[in-house]
Formats: sequence, C-alpha cells, structure tokens
Amino acid sequence: MAQATHTDPHHERRWRILGIIALAQLMVVLDVTIVNIALPSAQEDLGFGTDSRQWVITAYALAFGSLLLLGGKISDIVGRKWIFIVGLGGFAGASVLGGAAPSFAVLVGARALQGGFAALLAPAALSIVTTTFTDPEERGKAFGVYGALATAGAALGLLLGGFLTELLTWRWTMYVNMAFAIPAALGAARLLVNMRPAKRPKIDVPGVLTASSGLFALVYGFSNAEMDSWTAPLTVGLLAYGLVAAAAFIAVERKVPQPLLPLRVVSDRNRGAAFLAVSVAGVAMFATFLFLTYYMQQGLGFSPIECGLAFLPMVVAILATAPAAATKLLPRVGPRPLVPTGMAIAAAGLVYLTGIDLDASYARAVLPGIIIMGVGFGLIMAPSFETATHGVVAADAGVASAMVNTSQQVGGSLGVALLSTVFADAATGYAAASGTPLALAQAEAAVHGYATAFWWAAAILAAGAMATALLFERRHKPATASVPAVTAA
Repeated sequence: MAQATHTDPHHERRWRILGIIALAQLMVVLDVTIVNIALPSAQEDLGFGTDSRQWVITAYALAFGSLLLLGGKISDIVGRKWIFIVGLGGFAGASVLGGAAPSFAVLVGARALQGGFAALLAPAALSIVTTTFTDPEERGKAFGVYGALATAGAALGLLLGGFLTELLTWRWTMYVNMAFAIPAALGAARLLVNMRPAKRPKIDVPGVLTASSGLFALVYGFSNAEMDSWTAPLTVGLLAYGLVAAAAFIAVERKVPQPLLPLRVVSDRNRGAAFLAVSVAGVAMFATFLFLTYYMQQGLGFSPIECGLAFLPMVVAILATAPAAATKLLPRVGPRPLVPTGMAIAAAGLVYLTGIDLDASYARAVLPGIIIMGVGFGLIMAPSFETATHGVVAADAGVASAMVNTSQQVGGSLGVALLSTVFADAATGYAAASGTPLALAQAEAAVHGYATAFWWAAAILAAGAMATALLFERRHKPATASVPAVTAA
C-alpha cells in the first residue's frame, strides 16, 4: 500500500466525478417516487389488493431508512469507491429482479433489496462530494448540483414514471435504473481512488443494533399509522420502541471508543440545524408530491404523462435556485438567512395550493404554488446539504452523509404518514357532513382533504423556519477539518 499524499488524487477529475455522483444520486431519489404512478398498473398485472399496495413503497423506505447509518460507517471503513460501486451494482440487480417480478412477494423483496443497496450508495456518494470538493467556491457549485438533484429528482421521478408506465409498462420504472447504474459504476471504477483509514476502526455492534432497529421501528411505525391508525397497538409499540432505541443509542455512543455515529457530528449547532431542516423539508415535500399527484389525476383528470409534466415548473424553479443559493449566497451570508427563508417561501406556496377545487384549472390553482415551492426548496436543500457536511473530518464523512439521508428519509416517512392521516380524517368528516350526491360528495371531500393536508404541511414548514432561525449561528464561520491518515487502495 502506498501512503496518500496531501494532494487529492481526485482533484484533476473532480468535475467528472461529480457527474457520476449526480447520476447515482438522481437514480436513488427518482426511485422514491417513480413507482408511485406505476402502482395501479403493477397492481392490475400482479393481482394484489389495494390494502397491500403500500408495501411496495414501505419495503424500500424500511430498508433504506434503517440501514443508512450502517452504510455510511461501512463506506468510511472499507473505502467509498468500492462501497459506491457495490451499491450501484446491487441496486441495478435488485431493479432487474423487481422489473421481472412474477408475483407481489418478489416485487416487495426486490424493493427491500433496492433500499438496502441505496443505504450503501447514498452516503458513499455524498461523502465523495464532501471529501473531493474542499475549495469553498467549487464546493458551493458541487453542493448546488447535488442539492438540486436531491430535491428535483423526486418530481422528475413522477415525470419519468408517467412516461414509462403509459408508453411502455410499469416494469420499465424498475428496468430504467440500469441506464443510471451501469454508466455510473463504469465511471466510478475508472475515476475514483479508494481511500480508507490507515487504521480501520471496529464496527460498533451495539450502536448498529440500536440505530438500525430504532430507525426500522420509526419508519415502520409511521407507515403503519398510515395503513392502520395512530392509536393501533402496533403503531404505538413501534414508535415507543423507536424513541427508547434512540435514547439507548445516544447512551451507547457516549461510552464506546469507536462509535457508529460520533456525537461530535450532530452536536455542532449549524450541522444539527441543517439535519432538522432536511427532515422538515422531507415531511412537506414527499407528502405534497403524493397529494398533488392524486389531485391532478383524479380531480383534474390528468394522464400519468400530463401529471409528470405538470411538475416540470417546480423542477425548473429548484434547478434555478439551488445552485445560486449554494454558490453565491451561502458563502456570503451563511445558512441562517437562507434556510428559514426557504421554508417560509415553501410554506407560502403550500398555502396557495389550499385554494384548489374541482372546477379549478392547473394554471390557476397549481402552477403558481409549485413554482413558489420550488424556489423555497431550492433555498433549503442545497445550503442544508453543504452545511450538514461542512467541516467534518474525512473519517466521519460517511456517517455525516448518512445522517443527511436519514433525516430526509425519516422526515419523508413521517410526512406521508402524518399528512395521509390528516387527509383521511378531513375527507371523511367532510363527506359525512355533506348533503350533496354521493359521487360529488366524495370528490369534494377528497379535495377538502388535500387542502387540509397542505395547510398542515405549511404549518410544519413555518415551525421549521422559526426553529432553524433560532438554531443556526448568526455569523457564518467556515470550519477547518484535519484529515486523518489514509491509504490509497
């Protein structure tokens, strides 16, 4: 083994490396939403019930959310190049299995495998960006691209899912991942140098068990609340265990010599606020995509392709805002003015969406709101991603990156579960009190439920804006980090 010098072996190829990281990140985020539009077709093809349909989404979320911290630590120990490539290869293989699934059970198993390999891939990808781009100006550009894709990718997933489902079959929403994974893996094999600690730490087994089981319980609890109820014994038990496991995890990490998640990673004030911001944005973002998809297809009569195209203005707004926020604004003013402002703007967009009704047009009721939201999310995500990983020593880059992804995943799971319950309660109450014919009452009740969920999402973002305004430091202080000895393998 040759000792690495202080010269970064990735420096001359950093922009090409960013290209392959962006391709992989886009694939992971796309897969969170691309299956949503394909679910009705898959259900008809494989013959599973509506009550089982949620497991196609939940299986991915459970594996992804519960294994992220472990995946991040493995990338720190083994080296990010090989974990990144293994994650890509495994994700691609699981996607092929899911696309060819002859039964519901195989499809759900493939989705769980996708989530597990994504838990290796996502932290490795973000930590490669973190350790490759150290110049402040270039780092801002890199995180602007990464943050934009992390937000816009979910909307692009709806667009791509609509095209593939309508023009081909639902199975191509799985097969399409090969088009992302294979070029990214080939590029990574050629461009990346595997960097690992000179002295490999041991795996913190108690930390792994408490973190993974606790995150599994939280994500499963949120999902079960949506499928059953918040007061169901299983929901209560899972959420209670998740909280107990979180407390136990903190106690364990304080005592073990080589913790899974060093508490210094989350104790930094700016970093903690950034994790909170990503989580709160996830609450609002994924639930909003879900409800807007339902409204445009069922309320406005959009086809899957039309529904996907309807999200393009939001994608454009995010892509226009996020890079500028990370490159021009963040280095000058820090995250404190940007992230809370972004949350307030996104909340305003959601308030606008509460004006939807059955007689509304897309241009009047939806378009202005999603453009406003796109600007807001662009101000939130790219600065939060950069702040959450800024100043982290190289040995902690994987777990810090995993915490970013965990925050978004747990926030998204909570948002879908919480706001789906809000939607169902509001729609049921409205329908029961309505004196209109049944079909019209049900349609009006659904729109009322969507509007109520948008109000709640706006309130959550407003609360997040106030919390992060208090948590972020008033002055932006660029951190310096010492880089531990590594070897190039």
